[in-house]
Amino acid sequence: MLRIAFIALLLANAGYYAWSGGWLRSWGLAPADPAEPHRIEQQIRPEVLRIQPAAATAGSGGPQAPGSAAGAGGGAGGAAHRPQGTEAQSPVAALPAPGQPAAVANPSLGAPALGPAAAGAATPTASCLQAGPFDQRQADTLRVALAAAGLPADAWNLEGTPVSSRWMVYMGRFADEEALARKRSELRARNVPYDRPGAGLEPGLSLGRYATEEAAERALAALGTQGVRTARVVQERTGSTTEYVLRLPAVTEGMAGRIDRMRPALGGKPLRPC
Repeated sequence: MLRIAFIALLLANAGYYAWSGGWLRSWGLAPADPAEPHRIEQQIRPEVLRIQPAAATAGSGGPQAPGSAAGAGGGAGGAAHRPQGTEAQSPVAALPAPGQPAAVANPSLGAPALGPAAAGAATPTASCLQAGPFDQRQADTLRVALAAAGLPADAWNLEGTPVSSRWMVYMGRFADEEALARKRSELRARNVPYDRPGAGLEPGLSLGRYATEEAAERALAALGTQGVRTARVVQERTGSTTEYVLRLPAVTEGMAGRIDRMRPALGGKPLRPC
């Protein structure tokens, strides 16, 4: 009994699979077509459909779609002269040409207005960039380079910030780039962060900068527990001084060429977003 039930269930599944896959369509057994092709066959004279030019609008006197009331003379007279059997067609909204922005109707003005995308394209986008810090000598060089590049005075500014003395945990100077690369590998293996110490201490490595000598000494002692033996504390900056940051508050694409001309005066410091 179970064997018969199993065979019947197997045959029922096979029959459903063949029916749903359309294999029995020639016998008149198939599910309804979800595409509904009969709706296409119900269209009334689709060949008379025309696309109006962008300038043609209702009541403007421009060309009208065939079969519309305006094209036939307007009002009841137009209906009288319409050939029998011709269906009245509504004007078709004009499509924008390729690459042109779409228009948004503005009923209060009676004319199409540019959409948000077109309005944004009409206004060049601007971004803020900055670079630094620079010392007094570098800032003076930058001012000359900015003027020579043709950048207007209101397109940039050099903001000065007073800074006090600063100490650094320093390693160097190394004999060559190969020795510097070996030391970097050692520090990475010990998970000790580092960066460049500045032009006056190259080739070397900075393991941290501190506002007081005491703080730098404490950091050096902590690094000793991580196996750092050849570092020392040096005074990176003496007395009070001023650091400058170059800011370009509204950089547009049209300024790119002039910015490239003054880029050598940055001394290798990159322009970053503000």
